[in-house]
Amino acid sequence: MNENNNNAETQNPPPGGGQGGALVNAHLHTPYSFSAFESIPEALNMAVAEGVKVVGINDFYATNGYEEWAEECAERKLYPMFNIEFISLNKADQEKGIRVNDPNNPGRTYISGKGLAYPEILSDPCLSQLNNVREASNRHVEKMCVKLNRILENIEAPFSISFEDVKKELTKGSIRERHLAKALRMKVEAAFDTVDGKTDFYEKVFGGKALKSKVDDFAALENEIRRNLLKAGGAAFVLESPEAFLDVEDVCKIIIHAGGIPTYPFLADFGDRQFTDLEEDKEKTLEILKKRGFASIEFIPPRNTAEVLEEYTRFFWENGFVVTFGTEHNTPAMEPVEVHVHKNEKLSPEMLEINYKSACVIAAHQELMKQGEKGYIDEDGVADVENRERYIELGHSLIQKAII
Repeated sequence: MNENNNNAETQNPPPGGGQGGALVNAHLHTPYSFSAFESIPEALNMAVAEGVKVVGINDFYATNGYEEWAEECAERKLYPMFNIEFISLNKADQEKGIRVNDPNNPGRTYISGKGLAYPEILSDPCLSQLNNVREASNRHVEKMCVKLNRILENIEAPFSISFEDVKKELTKGSIRERHLAKALRMKVEAAFDTVDGKTDFYEKVFGGKALKSKVDDFAALENEIRRNLLKAGGAAFVLESPEAFLDVEDVCKIIIHAGGIPTYPFLADFGDRQFTDLEEDKEKTLEILKKRGFASIEFIPPRNTAEVLEEYTRFFWENGFVVTFGTEHNTPAMEPVEVHVHKNEKLSPEMLEINYKSACVIAAHQELMKQGEKGYIDEDGVADVENRERYIELGHSLIQKAII
């Protein structure tokens, strides 16, 4: 690390929200994939209102929101983190029936990249791989749109859904199944004037299944549309082709090539304290993640209990991992930007501190890569864990400079 960059005022940055610290949300989706937010300014205005100072854009397969993110953060004195998310596949886990961080699909593995270089440095062949997997994902949603229109035709719906219109009006290039759910909800809203008319239509399109959500609860309604029509078992569901997934190793290579840090997103406890097969034993998970080249993990605390979050966070932090938290906001539901635990519990001071210090490491890495220097991980993905405190100091100074 270049010592000239290390001008931190303190060697031990305080917890987020403390004197000199900052609240961090390291995982926010934007309209460049799918988001609860209508725009990047809306997301960042909420961050400002809630006192969140370090914010990470984290879209699926997309980096094209980085420029707007950087500009809007600068206007608001927020520190921007440049991240990305992939859905990959571990075929060995799939063959063994091992659920990783998707509770329903063995082998499917979500991976984030944290602190990518900006301006971007990704080039071929990794750039082509990223573009190809994004296009494969879009084609998959297009096939679901075709099946959805067949259903609408069969029930003599007064409308159909144009994939190109969805792409143009509801997205910024990356299309998710949630966009189809939103498009259908909007079409129904425009076509029927009464609650009974909308309710009856949904029952028809759901194949006779009664609507459970209120028609004016848009978030719940879109989730129900997705669950009944677009997820496995739904009439418009299309099984994703193998080309829609890169393997875990290839995804990590793309992230490293883009200047980022491969990060494993923990599902942790979900649905009444359940765990996936890979995550239920944290000691074994630690060894597996190390073997797979991860030195960074993240949690989405709103889905976790405080007890499990603290146990896992503390364990991985003490074993040299970077540990960040975020909220995703990749569903229609609008939640606070300030990170909280399940049932809106506040993060403890210890969790705030680890989240902030981890963000400092990523900030330092991000800046060093921007300058063409070696970051927290090397070109093989090996982390400089022994010098983690020095990265914390550098990142702390960079964050404070940006937000004051």
